[in-house]
Amino acid sequence: MAAHPFRAAVEAGDHAAMVAQLAPDVVFHTPVSFRPVEGRDAVAHVLAAVMRVFSDFRYTDELAGGDGTEVLVFEAMVGDREVQGIDLLRVNGDGLIADFTVMVRPLSATLALRDAMGRELGLVPQPAEAEQ
Repeated sequence: MAAHPFRAAVEAGDHAAMVAQLAPDVVFHTPVSFRPVEGRDAVAHVLAAVMRVFSDFRYTDELAGGDGTEVLVFEAMVGDREVQGIDLLRVNGDGLIADFTVMVRPLSATLALRDAMGRELGLVPQPAEAEQ
């Protein structure tokens, strides 16, 4: 089985190719927020931040469902925390990702990811700003 095009784009570090796999109205469910991120441009912004936050990112497995569902299993580092997770991709009739859910474990890694993404996206004060 050939790798899913999104996986190939991630492994190549090609942000533009990642975004090209997203439907214009994609819905992205993050592991740290109840409210999803909606739309290609907004998800592209989040994916760019993820590329800066994760290090040593690698997919370890890929599972394909017969209904347009793909599960990409990954491992990575967020700071000094080891992260294990999955990207659950559901594609539309055009073969583009219409629904994208990320789940990560363990809790300590999820919290590290929440904090790092919050800083990266400017949603929480930087450590130097918080001390002032």
